[in-house]
Amino acid sequence: MSQHVLEKLAATNPEAEIWWDSSPLIYPSWKEDTLAKAPEEKQPEWREQLTRLYDNETIHAQGVMGFRGVTTNPPLSLQAIQLNPELWRAEIKDIARKNPGMSVEQVYWTMYLDLVKKGASAIHRVYETSGGKYGMLSGQVDPRFVTDGEKMLEQGLSIAAMGENVMVKLPGSKEGYEVLEELTARGISTNNTTSFTVSQYSRCMAAVTAGLQRARAAGVDLSRFRSVITHMSARLGQLGDWQKEAKARGIELSMMEIRDGEEAVLKRAYWFGKSINHPSKMLQCSMRVEKDDNGKIVSRHIEDFAGSDMVYTCPPSYIAQCMEAEDSLTFDPKAIEREVNPKSLEKLLKLPSFRQAYEFEGMKPEEFSRYGAFQSTATEFAAATRQTVDFVRMVVEG
Repeated sequence: MSQHVLEKLAATNPEAEIWWDSSPLIYPSWKEDTLAKAPEEKQPEWREQLTRLYDNETIHAQGVMGFRGVTTNPPLSLQAIQLNPELWRAEIKDIARKNPGMSVEQVYWTMYLDLVKKGASAIHRVYETSGGKYGMLSGQVDPRFVTDGEKMLEQGLSIAAMGENVMVKLPGSKEGYEVLEELTARGISTNNTTSFTVSQYSRCMAAVTAGLQRARAAGVDLSRFRSVITHMSARLGQLGDWQKEAKARGIELSMMEIRDGEEAVLKRAYWFGKSINHPSKMLQCSMRVEKDDNGKIVSRHIEDFAGSDMVYTCPPSYIAQCMEAEDSLTFDPKAIEREVNPKSLEKLLKLPSFRQAYEFEGMKPEEFSRYGAFQSTATEFAAATRQTVDFVRMVVEG
């Protein structure tokens, strides 16, 4: 039995987890499409590997899958709808027919909750079999409300109600962390998204700690509580202001130096969490497969952290890219302990937005939602949400 490239990564630490970053509903069709494009000689072993990662029959019969959890976000939810529009047209029409007084926005939110519910239900058996350790699905509050605490709390509670194996994804804004503490106090598992910086991560850990203290004082059952803190790697280095600031200062910044900066931020947060024995796990997303300065194919967003116990949530396109590069990617179990390139760090520390990301007091909470990578990502996610709402509107209005 040959290991999938991501199974090799997970094997560097028994507590490492590989998650699927999309709706479980699209996995079967994605799998077949991927295998259809695979080199003929690799198709049998790739089929075996992909079946091991996720297979509906195995989940229902044995309660196991290779993926340990599932995350979704607005663009990926939109993708799930676009892959099977007729199913969701019927769903929307049914919602509108049963609720004639609903606005388009209300129909959209009801549909989104059902998407979360269907996904969570598909992997619930894994959650049961593992005693709540695995098999959780993240549903995200509307990214159009990243600074509206009242709205996010309302939506977070409605998302959590979709299943006992549902985590609520909240943004790394000041208000998002306030809601995160409140949901934690109620024993609801959380995923901190649109987060990029050490100051955000330390604030998230503080919110989780405060929420857990309140929960314990109130006698809330925390036996199945989970918390993950998302580091949106490539979005940090490429959607923020590092490159613009470097150019303005006459500093040449290569892509590998940008990756050094992303590595530095995540490793600082990871080891800080370990130093205080915090229960949250760091979660790595927004990964890339690319060539390094020597022309070697790499995926530093996973190779630099091999040996850690963090979560890696992988969208369909990234998994396919890793499979194509499987013979080039290597995983050193000591990689998480390696120091970041000091020359790159020296150069990056000249950039204000890198210091904001790297330093523990780099930003105050009210500044989080104004950080460049946050604003770029929130804007993209909000646009995908608006596009989904418009799909609903077209169906409702005929």
